[in-house]
Amino acid sequence: MSKTNPASLDLNLIRVFLAVWDARSLTDAGERLHLTQPAVSHALKRLRDEFNDPLFVRVANAMVPTEAASRLEGPVRQALAIIHRAVHEHGGFDPASSDRSFRIAMSDVSAFVLLPALLAKLEKCAPGVQLESVRVDPSTVSAQLRTGEIDLALGFLPDLEEGCLGHLLLKDSCVCLLRAGHPLADAKLDAEDFAKLRFVYAGSGAPGHLMTERWLDQIGIKRTIALRVAHFTIAPEIVKQTDLAVVFPLSMAKRVNQSNDFCLLSIPGDTQDIDVKVHTHVNFSSDSGINWLRDLMTGLFATEN
Repeated sequence: MSKTNPASLDLNLIRVFLAVWDARSLTDAGERLHLTQPAVSHALKRLRDEFNDPLFVRVANAMVPTEAASRLEGPVRQALAIIHRAVHEHGGFDPASSDRSFRIAMSDVSAFVLLPALLAKLEKCAPGVQLESVRVDPSTVSAQLRTGEIDLALGFLPDLEEGCLGHLLLKDSCVCLLRAGHPLADAKLDAEDFAKLRFVYAGSGAPGHLMTERWLDQIGIKRTIALRVAHFTIAPEIVKQTDLAVVFPLSMAKRVNQSNDFCLLSIPGDTQDIDVKVHTHVNFSSDSGINWLRDLMTGLFATEN
């Protein structure tokens, strides 16, 4: 790789680099940036000359990053995010006219429960604002917030590093979800009843759900797993058509039960509350856009819950 002069590097080229990285296609990258495919090709040639590396090579129908591009992607994305944050902090934020894009890390559960109401609110008060939802990774979310790679994080995230600020959205818990006509639909489940049920084990990376699963193991409640599924949201449909049960977040169970197809029963024992929060970082405490979106969420879900 050549001795690149950072001071001479055009930030528009960095935007092209990241768009090609994300899209793995020059045409799709151009569409994201509102550039023609030849313009993207020209920008990529300038990047290749700047770094003395192909950066992306065509394999079948995809543009695959080289080792040098893989080393560049993380630091470059973080640096561009910090620049964007600095510009936004300086310029202020008007939700009614803004076309800013916010990047939010969240679990599938948080997305299912929170995104529909949030998008409905944004349509009314900030129609140009865009959201990008990415999967939350508890092991990296602190660093992502600190560097500005993400703007906010949603969910039960009790072990974030100092500097991450959490504001409560709702208190959640887990319940046992059964179909409405299940033989135990009207029962108050004890440990013996719970052990007789056959379960769908719904794989979820949500920390709150994992905490409940660990708690059930710790107190020695045994379950028969009839089915394991990787897609969390398919579990209610399976439960609705069988006598299987599933341990499910209460907030999500209430939403899938709007037609009263299910019964929601308490899990035996004293389960812990799951505090679902919106998290930001002190490094961006003066970012008026992030502050506005955080306050919008806390107000919206405090009202709903």
